[in-house]
Amino acid sequence: MTDTCRIRIARRDYDTLMAAMFPGDGDEHGAVLLSGVSHENNAAVFHVREVHAAQDGTDYIEGKIGYRALNPTFIHRMITRARDERLAYIAVHNHDADTRVGFSHIDINSHELGYPALLQIARGMPVGALVVGHRSAQTDMWMQDGRRLALDELVVIGNRMQHVTPGPTAEFASEHAFERQVRLFGPTGQARLARCRVAIVGLGGIGSLLSEYLARLGVGHFVLIDPDALESSNLSRVVGATGADAVDHTLKVHIAQRVIRAANPNATVISIADDVAKQSVATSLTSVDYVFLAADSMRARLVFNAVVHQYLIPGVQLGSKIRVDDLGNVTDVMSAIRPVRPGAGCLWCNEFIDPTLLAIEAKSDQERIDQAYGAEQPNPSVIALNAISAAHAVNAFMLDYLGLRESDDNLEYTHFHFLPKSKMTRVQPRSDAHCSECSPTGRRYGRGDRLALPVIDG
Repeated sequence: MTDTCRIRIARRDYDTLMAAMFPGDGDEHGAVLLSGVSHENNAAVFHVREVHAAQDGTDYIEGKIGYRALNPTFIHRMITRARDERLAYIAVHNHDADTRVGFSHIDINSHELGYPALLQIARGMPVGALVVGHRSAQTDMWMQDGRRLALDELVVIGNRMQHVTPGPTAEFASEHAFERQVRLFGPTGQARLARCRVAIVGLGGIGSLLSEYLARLGVGHFVLIDPDALESSNLSRVVGATGADAVDHTLKVHIAQRVIRAANPNATVISIADDVAKQSVATSLTSVDYVFLAADSMRARLVFNAVVHQYLIPGVQLGSKIRVDDLGNVTDVMSAIRPVRPGAGCLWCNEFIDPTLLAIEAKSDQERIDQAYGAEQPNPSVIALNAISAAHAVNAFMLDYLGLRESDDNLEYTHFHFLPKSKMTRVQPRSDAHCSECSPTGRRYGRGDRLALPVIDG
């Protein structure tokens, strides 16, 4: 197997799977994962939607070829569900291994005997196997075009991320520019950042700061999305902008690209000067590892929220707000960081997507004026407030993406208020068990490319 694939799985599902695989008895156990499928640069990605542990003695029994095997009745139930739900079928078992694991010859022989028939039943969907060790994993995924895919990495997504590979990966010979931070997370962490692909949606006051912070951190790949050009009123808060940019109406994504390459010449940058709510733009988010939402439109929130739950890609929505009453008095000054993870932090569940404002945003400026909505007015903005959000979001990304936190505590929003007095509040976001977006039983969760994103042009 020379082609590779990736698996994305939420922390709660990975913990459920590993508890079933390693209950402490030192024995072998089985399960089936049902997963949505997408493609990143022609490489398959599997997004785990369902975990089905096999019951020992009934679903997981003595094997005719190997030590143990899934019961044919259990297999049939799972493969027909995969077929009907248009999900990939992944059979799982464990080996008593630690940081390196692979299939035995008996495992491979059983795949070659059984998987051609399963491919026929699956009617176009992939089938395959995953073997797990305590800190390692490997796949033998069979695709309908005849390819068999080994595992690049299995990414566990919660408050903190975990990257599980078939064996130990080579360390990165760090550049001198990153020497001080390598002392924090090591050369392997720096290598992971160099491979990481982030998207920044909105390159204004907050997004421009994010681009510089992430570039100097050593993130290697960027997707920048913002349709707007710089205006003179932006100069006080857009990092890297010059007076000449204001005169020339330079695109904000091009300013951010310039800043990134000045800070990290090895970074690759894709700049998209368009609306993230368009199909061609929204799909660019589906192949990244982390999304920073620094645009405040309802349409951007809608697409961002869908990508997180549909493709199991972690992200954060962040912003700053200055509230002014009808008399012009400032009543609140705040910065917000709202992490969103598969199945948690959903912007719909927490009423940060307003259906009425979504409908208004869908109208042209003239339509809004004609229908007495008024044209959109810019919000007050100050670079120091933006820096609070951007710095905390990048710190959280660094700690979470590199797995530096010791625990995977409950997801929390963080709000910083500076008036009428300074305070920081942590809010545990609500979760609706029946949400169509973030619930594991909802229509969107883990579906990958099978479901259309909520875009404005189909």
